[in-house]
Amino acid sequence: MPIPRVLGVLISGRGSNLKAIIDAIADGRLDARIAVVISNIAEAPGLAHARTAGIDTVILSHRDYASREDYDRALVKELKDRGVGIVCLAGFMRLLSPVFVDAYPARILNIHPSLLPKYPGLHPQQQALDDGATASGATVHFVNKELDAGPIVMQDTVPVVPGDSAETLAARILEVEHWLYPQAIAAVLNAD
Repeated sequence: MPIPRVLGVLISGRGSNLKAIIDAIADGRLDARIAVVISNIAEAPGLAHARTAGIDTVILSHRDYASREDYDRALVKELKDRGVGIVCLAGFMRLLSPVFVDAYPARILNIHPSLLPKYPGLHPQQQALDDGATASGATVHFVNKELDAGPIVMQDTVPVVPGDSAETLAARILEVEHWLYPQAIAAVLNAD
């Protein structure tokens, strides 16, 4: 049975990858619909992208729940109630519990600013610089129960140039993320 071409996007911040997904849908590069954008932060600037595009938004603060699992059950309910087939993490700064991962097996995508399996977790650009790497990049991967360790869907490389700071490298990687994420979502939807 094909995956419903209905996306749920989870954000915590500026939502630049959310905006890239919205734009890819609008210009026909991604045949899908975003049913809901959920943020755990009420003031997340990315919510404005969804509202401008007429997409339903939900603010669900993790602080309102007794446990990570209770919070994840509430997230899953919001997504399932809207028929979401693929969950896209776009700067969602929360680790997902097995409750969430089990509800959407092989249906949760994340974008990470490194060439996984190198430099998982926080501050991957600084990790690359500290390691003396000559290249970094972006990875779209399926989310599993281990941090940044799920099967890779798509990657692209960004060179590390002399004089790079974590901020300059992050900015170049972000440009790649904006076209890579919609392309990877399309690949997952079209593979089924």
